[in-house]
Amino acid sequence: MNQEAILKSLVADQLVSDPASARGRLLKEAARLFRDKGYERTTVRDLAAAVGIQSGSLFHHFRSKEKILEAVMVETILLNTALLKSAVDEADNNGDKLRALIRSELESVIGQTGEAMAVLVYEWRSLSEESQEKVLALRDIYEQVWLDVLEALKAEGALSANPFIVRRLLTGALSWTVTWYKPEGGMNLSALTEEVMATLSLQG
Repeated sequence: MNQEAILKSLVADQLVSDPASARGRLLKEAARLFRDKGYERTTVRDLAAAVGIQSGSLFHHFRSKEKILEAVMVETILLNTALLKSAVDEADNNGDKLRALIRSELESVIGQTGEAMAVLVYEWRSLSEESQEKVLALRDIYEQVWLDVLEALKAEGALSANPFIVRRLLTGALSWTVTWYKPEGGMNLSALTEEVMATLSLQG
C-alpha cells in the first residue's frame, strides 16, 4: 500500500487528521512552529496567526496548547508506524525488511513529517505525565517493529551485535541526517539507505 493510501485509510478511521482540513493544517503549522521556536516559546497567538484564525478559534479543535503538542506527536507516530509496518510487510526477507525500515524512517525524518518527528524527539518532556505515557506507549509499538526485524536477523546469524544497541545507534544516526543530507547533492534516499545498510555489515 502506498503512502497516500495509508494516509487516507488512517484519516477514514479518524486516527489522523486530513492534512487539507482546518485541524490538519493547524497541526502542520504547529509542528513547524514547535520545531523552529520551541514549544514553550510558541504562543497560542502564534499558532492562530499561522493558520489565519483568531486565537479563540483554536479551542474549537483542542482544549489547550498542550493538546495540540500531544496531537502532533500521536498522529505522527500513528502515521509512521503504519508506513513502517506496510514497508516491512512488502519485503521478502529479513535483510530486505531492515532495508525497508531504514528507507521508511529516512523518509519520515527528511520528508513530510520531518518537523513533527523533530518535535517528538525534543519536546516530549513538555507533555504532562499522562500524555507522555500515551505517546511513549505508541512509540514502543513503533520501536517493536524495528526490534522484531533486528532480533530475527540476530537469530539467523546475520547480525552479530545486540539488536537493542543497533536500534539505538540507528535512531541517532537516522535522526541526525536531517542536519546534513541534501537531496539535491547527488545521493537519493535509495542510495543513502544502501550506505546505511553497508555500515551494518550483515552476514550472509
